[in-house]
Amino acid sequence: MSLKEQILKIAKQAKQSSNKLALLSRETKDGVLKDMASNLEENKEAIIQANQKDLRLAKLKKYSQAIIDRLTLNDKRISQMADSLREVANLANPVGEVMRSWTMPNGLLIKKVRVPIGTVGIIYESRPDVTADCIGLCLKSGNSVILKGGSEALNSNLAIFKCLRDALIKHKIPEAAINLISTTDRKALDFLLRMDSFVDLIIPRGGEGLIRKVVKKSRIPVVKHYKGICHVYVDSDADLNMAENICLNAKVQRPGVCNAMESMLVHRDIAIRFLPGMIKKLQESSVEIRGCPVTRKIVKAKIKLATVKDYATEYLDLILSVKVVESLDAAIEHVNKYGTHHSDSIVTDDETSANEFLKRVDSACVYVNASTRFTDGNQFGMGAEIGISTDKIHARGPMALEELCSYKYQIYGSGQIRQ
Repeated sequence: MSLKEQILKIAKQAKQSSNKLALLSRETKDGVLKDMASNLEENKEAIIQANQKDLRLAKLKKYSQAIIDRLTLNDKRISQMADSLREVANLANPVGEVMRSWTMPNGLLIKKVRVPIGTVGIIYESRPDVTADCIGLCLKSGNSVILKGGSEALNSNLAIFKCLRDALIKHKIPEAAINLISTTDRKALDFLLRMDSFVDLIIPRGGEGLIRKVVKKSRIPVVKHYKGICHVYVDSDADLNMAENICLNAKVQRPGVCNAMESMLVHRDIAIRFLPGMIKKLQESSVEIRGCPVTRKIVKAKIKLATVKDYATEYLDLILSVKVVESLDAAIEHVNKYGTHHSDSIVTDDETSANEFLKRVDSACVYVNASTRFTDGNQFGMGAEIGISTDKIHARGPMALEELCSYKYQIYGSGQIRQ
């Protein structure tokens, strides 16, 4: 069987399974999810051993520290994967939920009801925990799923997938409801992206290059975000201690992810009081600062001059661009110009400024007095996320159960005919 035929078979069987998944009861789905969580915990050692193989190869290939961080599994991260599956199990079942109901003057009762999308393809790099999150969310929302992970995480993905598939088999749910394309042949992705008769949605998770490739080649609708150039703006009325804590967390806690701060904006009226201490703390955490001329004048430490390219760069590393701005308007203009509509935050005690920022910043997630690092399905109480979208149609921001559903109209009549 050729590679194209293999991918076609997977897509066809996944589509057939999606029809059965859509009819599963909440009790059945939740039981599978809880068994999946238990299987992960019971097989921690085997999963970590598989992950070590991937890490050794990654180090030989001299992958960046950010990639190695995303690739790494340990007891804590596997426990978090299991906990996430249990959280999804505890969430309400979205399938069949009546979103809206109304009666027309002619007596027709119309209901707008959530239904699964069908078959979802997930293309992802580096992060093996995505395997569990996506399978859990797709199962709960009644969708079959086809996973295509990166070769750098193949051993880890296979070990996790086996644990989850075993739980599916135990409950006598078709195995084709969850699928992992294990070949490292890059043509497999090209074939999958042409299966628009069987796959209903593609969600790419990874670097900008991967996402743009998927968008260019796919015949299937794609939900995505290209980059995460996230900002924190420290306003003239900010609590400066709070601002320090937020900025440090947003940049340092996990710099290699899409919701980390890449650019810090500071109002000119508090720049002299705020910047020296803030930049000292950032540099003590090994952050390289690239600042505007005003920043470099205020701060005595050696700082590179920020360029326009820096403001438009997603570093995914311990590098930060800093700019002093004249006003709230200038901050908002900068965010909308250089940002990627992902996550942006204002630190301020002024309610009017906060509301202006919330209304005018065109991003999927806009914060007041909080770190951008909260842009995550789990942190939003969704159990997990299948991805983050900066699109404006269908889904925006962290995507979870509701975003994995479409809807249909159910219309009840009593013999009405249109005149």
